[in-house]
Amino acid sequence: MFDFTYKNVTTVADAATILAKGSAQVIAGNTDLSTYMKGMFTPNPPTTLVNINHVTPSLDYIKVEGGTLKIGALTSLTDIADSTAVSGGWATLSMAAKAVGSPELRNQGTIGGNICQKPRCIYYRNEYNDFNCLRKTSTGLCYALTGVNKFHSIFGAVGGCIAVCPSDTAPALVALGASIVTNKKTWAAADFFVIKGEQINSIAADEVVTEIQVPALAAGTKSTYLKFAFRKAIDFPLVSVAAIVTSAGGTVSKASIVLGGVFNSPKVATEAQTSITGKAISATTADAAGAALAAAATAALPANKYKVQIAKTLIKRALLAVA
Repeated sequence: MFDFTYKNVTTVADAATILAKGSAQVIAGNTDLSTYMKGMFTPNPPTTLVNINHVTPSLDYIKVEGGTLKIGALTSLTDIADSTAVSGGWATLSMAAKAVGSPELRNQGTIGGNICQKPRCIYYRNEYNDFNCLRKTSTGLCYALTGVNKFHSIFGAVGGCIAVCPSDTAPALVALGASIVTNKKTWAAADFFVIKGEQINSIAADEVVTEIQVPALAAGTKSTYLKFAFRKAIDFPLVSVAAIVTSAGGTVSKASIVLGGVFNSPKVATEAQTSITGKAISATTADAAGAALAAAATAALPANKYKVQIAKTLIKRALLAVA
């Protein structure tokens, strides 16, 4: 375990002040950071952990204001999964939260932590930094490119890295057109999940996620979230899909389909969205939408091509579920 100093703060501003000094990270639910520290995965460990669980005003809440869903960053995944407000108006987010880990992890883990966790690549996560990969240093290598890559990107590399975004809630938030509010700015979810060093997002060192905002969905909209993993619990998605479809008169007027577990960031399935828009959902059109996505996955590697078929099948199933 790395040595560190532990600091409690009572305001987000105080947390940002400590983070701005460098070599510090936020701690909240601690379901990810504790393993990161204990495993000594990195040559760049934080020397200070900043506990934000006691900040005021509280960042643990779920509310709907003016039709917009607002979730505090410290709200547990269990509370989001169990919220009738979330499941009633934004089902895909409720389902994604319920798909995370196990009941124990969802009870402890927060929505803010889920979208700020570290990469899950087996080389990045190897204990004692046995593989000093390029996510940790500019002189490193992506060992997965020529090594074990059956869990990795099927849409190529970003900056040379083929690790995938491990968050269940991330694709749901992108599909929903959500915003991520921090102490410094408001990010569109689609812009938030862009890799930056050891992060799966673009926030600055002194930036703290405070709230998730999700706009109301249009009338006639249905949504779902499907996940494939080798284990039914305590596993990260090999492939997941968040699908949100608005229909009028039996025809799709708008589709938002976002994949998880297949790329560095949530992957917008543009080809599938285009394929289904303007058509009625049927087994044929849903299959065609999945096939359109599969045809775009030209960067799949020999060991992970199986994920292409899974993505195709999940898109078809998701569309049929919201028909």
